[in-house]
Amino acid sequence: FNVKFPKVIGVRLTGSLSGWSSPKDVILEVARVLTVEGGTGAIVEYFGPGADTISATGKATICNMGAEIGATCSLFGYDPNMAMYLKATSREAIADAADKVADDLRPDDGAHYDQVIKIDLDALRPLINGPHSPDRANRVGAAVGAEARANNWPLDISAALIGSCTNSSYEDITRAASIARQAAASGLKVKTPLLVSPGSEQIRATIERDGLIADLEAIGATVLANACGPCIGQWDRPADAIDKPNTIVNSFNRNFPKRNDGSANTLSFVTSPDTVVALALAGRLDFDPTSNTLTAPDGSDVLLDAPVGEVL
Repeated sequence: FNVKFPKVIGVRLTGSLSGWSSPKDVILEVARVLTVEGGTGAIVEYFGPGADTISATGKATICNMGAEIGATCSLFGYDPNMAMYLKATSREAIADAADKVADDLRPDDGAHYDQVIKIDLDALRPLINGPHSPDRANRVGAAVGAEARANNWPLDISAALIGSCTNSSYEDITRAASIARQAAASGLKVKTPLLVSPGSEQIRATIERDGLIADLEAIGATVLANACGPCIGQWDRPADAIDKPNTIVNSFNRNFPKRNDGSANTLSFVTSPDTVVALALAGRLDFDPTSNTLTAPDGSDVLLDAPVGEVL
């Protein structure tokens, strides 16, 4: 019984994420570099000082999408962020056990990798990948807008979605809600349907308790059941929404044709929950939340502040 020995691809992270950049952008950048086939037959290990700056649930988002580059497995070394998460979710005994052997749960000094990719988190900017393939990367804003015009992709967004297994942690929702609160304070509403799928009943109950569902609903969002939903095609869209080419943005993991709604006419773009909310408020694919403004009902220009999240 022969099993092929996997290669190990190392992704060395330095710096730290800030502003509109998020863990989602790390895996979108890795997908850009490796393509959908570059991780085939390999384990992807994230290491370096930047790895320890990412929350446990942020690491989960990155590893969740390892399948999109064909990886056999993706992992981070054990760190204090993981211990904090385990303790916050009533698994303190596991954290205590891991702490005792923490050195054995991290890469050895001088560990060998078959290939190393280097990413400076300080320089990483928000990405939006698609359509049809998670490695078709574009910078948010003018870059994806130019690509859309060159390929006749609709710039108007027909739906925006956040959540599912990939990006629905408490941190993700708090970041999205922080943008929603800014928008609501200026009287702004989403210009396209914004659908939110909590990742679990614990997440749903917690964001309801903390008023985050109300924050999202204040700008016109709809909170769905705690399920995969549109991420795996359980989305019954009106016929007139899918009978012609249309653009959707989401924070899910996969965006190949027919994945979300069964229609080959739907062009699906993957980005962070933060960017999805901003694009829903703008209603256009080429909106850049880092520099573009929204027009409030009173005619004033609103530049959104960078999202702020609570890790736990």
